[in-house]
Amino acid sequence: MRTQFTLELVALANDLTLMSRVAHDATQRVTQAVATADLAATYEVFALDEQLQVMFAACESRTMALLALQAPVARDLRHVVTAIQVAGELSRIGRRTETAGQYVYRAHPRTVAPAPVIDELVSMGTLASTCVARVGASVASGRVCADDGADAVAMDTLCKQLRTVLTDSGVSVEAAIDMALLGSQFQRCVDHAARIARLIRFLDTGIPPEAGSLPD
Repeated sequence: MRTQFTLELVALANDLTLMSRVAHDATQRVTQAVATADLAATYEVFALDEQLQVMFAACESRTMALLALQAPVARDLRHVVTAIQVAGELSRIGRRTETAGQYVYRAHPRTVAPAPVIDELVSMGTLASTCVARVGASVASGRVCADDGADAVAMDTLCKQLRTVLTDSGVSVEAAIDMALLGSQFQRCVDHAARIARLIRFLDTGIPPEAGSLPD
């Protein structure tokens, strides 16, 4: 029984590692789509999000079975509970990229914004991709991922720069709102990555993350 439980935990960890890679691919591809109005990349983002949602459902089923059939305690329970939370955050990253891709899809064959705005959006997407890659490595290793708040500060700076560029761009109010909402998808990807980092710290140290969770 114990051997089977250990094998299930290993399989669950492998699933999360693969989900992390898919989430990173999605953030990379949607950033490329925004930068170049690449419709093929946009379709890939949609497919990657769909893959993430299927993988999340599979992880959810696996963790529910472990909880029901194995009745884990202490650190084993921490593994199972943390795993489903991490999977949930990764699935939300997929949803963020899908939403961002919708802006590219609707604007095609034009870019979603003027060149100066695109530059800011690409910077935001690149930061989001870097953050997702970093926590993906943490998920794979099970080691604490440093979260000193630097990524959040950097993203806040980019958000302010985006607002400034939008003010000077001469676009309509409706277009500016859409571009700001697009940028917020990248911002939330960073938020979800930070949440994953805190969950991995909890798994590694037993110190609970802050109360509350990110909204869907």
